[in-house]
Amino acid sequence: MVSLAHTHAIIVILIVLGLILFIVRKPKLFFSLIGLGVLLAGLVYLILTISGSGSQQKEKMIHEEEKQLDTDR
Repeated sequence: MVSLAHTHAIIVILIVLGLILFIVRKPKLFFSLIGLGVLLAGLVYLILTISGSGSQQKEKMIHEEEKQLDTDR
């Protein structure tokens, strides 16, 4: 399996060099943006986890209701 880093090595190297330059020139801004990105990623993960468990419970309730209707007939 070929990864993106192998097929586009020059782009990956340029991105890494840009990030290193950004760390050297403005480390406070860099780490603030990294922190913000981690916080937003965590928030999205939390929302998706909560909505996933809610939809599973909804499916379970629908299945139980259908099962109960089938036994009533």
